[in-house]
Amino acid sequence: MRFAEDSNDARYLIRAYAPGRVTVNEDALTRSLIVSAEQLIRDWPPQGFEELTPVHLRTVIELRPEILLLGTGAQLRFPHPSLLAELHSQGIGIEVMDTAAACRTYNILVSEGRRVAAALLMI
Repeated sequence: MRFAEDSNDARYLIRAYAPGRVTVNEDALTRSLIVSAEQLIRDWPPQGFEELTPVHLRTVIELRPEILLLGTGAQLRFPHPSLLAELHSQGIGIEVMDTAAACRTYNILVSEGRRVAAALLMI
């Protein structure tokens, strides 16, 4: 049987999530956040889906991910296409899902070495 060494270089992994909390590494965060393998942005300004604007998503563009996972809270909600237009124009793929699914998907993509960012509204 062949074994391979885990070569995941991600500094930030999501360890747990629950209503009102996402745990990144050992930090339990209680406000919206953006996480990538190299960076954690705490207290991301939109605290609910209705507050989300294109200006908030510019923070993601600066991280230069190949894909953005947008966690919309406790339930899946699709933003208006105009909200995502700037991300599309920058060649960033976008997957919209509820925050729990975004947390799970983030860890899978990071473990594959993908350049992914997750913008997570709290559950």
